[in-house]
Amino acid sequence: MALQLVPHNTKIDFVGRRFITFFLATILAVLGTSGYFNGLNFGVDFKGGHVLEVHMDKEPNLTSLRDNLNHLNLGEVVIQEIGTPKDLMVKVELQDGDDSAQGNAIEKIKAVLGADHEYRKVATVGPKVGGEMVQNALKAVGLALAAMLIYIAIRFEWQFAACAIVALAHDCLALLALFSWAGLEFNETSVIAILITAGYSINDTIVIFDRIRENLRKFKKLELCDIINKSLNETLSRTMMTATTTLIALTALYFMAGPVISAFSFPIIIGITVGSFSSICLASPLLLYMNLPRGDSSKDAAEKSVNLS
Repeated sequence: MALQLVPHNTKIDFVGRRFITFFLATILAVLGTSGYFNGLNFGVDFKGGHVLEVHMDKEPNLTSLRDNLNHLNLGEVVIQEIGTPKDLMVKVELQDGDDSAQGNAIEKIKAVLGADHEYRKVATVGPKVGGEMVQNALKAVGLALAAMLIYIAIRFEWQFAACAIVALAHDCLALLALFSWAGLEFNETSVIAILITAGYSINDTIVIFDRIRENLRKFKKLELCDIINKSLNETLSRTMMTATTTLIALTALYFMAGPVISAFSFPIIIGITVGSFSSICLASPLLLYMNLPRGDSSKDAAEKSVNLS
């Protein structure tokens, strides 16, 4: 017997409750927008700092190293493995003061790590480079959304693409709200978390849109709101099953994989939740206002002619 998280033949009126979900989505979007302008807690990758790459003689205890480095009172210190457990990258934010203050910070880090190890790189990332990385990150997210818009417009109709992009923008803003108002560090992995959320959300949305389009062809006399509700209920079990299994894996990583992986997995957990919400309660009900064509569109006619030939 197959596992079902949602009873068969559910009849939840998602469209009838759309104004409630639209209101919640608007709040998240406003929080995300205001959070961005209010300021994010940028990490070393974006605001500049010192980067050290070191090859250790033996595999270190990362937990102990992190504690010792944090006790130096140098601000944010990030330590992670690169390649092998003996190869580490250490990042520390720029210090207040002149060049001597920066040099003292690097020497303190070396004293904790050990001077006898092989230091393959000791570099400083200035605020200007960090600013460029912020711009590149925004461009990456923007280009990803644009590519999805083009794909959906070709795969379906422009009305579907417009609704999907609104939902994706909502998801990105919701994650920005999390990073801003919760004070979480915003770094390179945060951008990856946003892109992962966008990819997951658009996959869910495409599955639902595909069922809506199929039902539009099958039930031409049914009202559009009823078709959307029917399609959402038919795909609800799949949506919940996918989200639940993904969240189980991410929750295990959050509690058991250490601080670095936990900091990476937490925003994805929130993103998956928000993405599932937007696919069901935002992208699909928005189709009501997009004047969807009913009956055989040019694309449908083309597909039928191909099948007949």
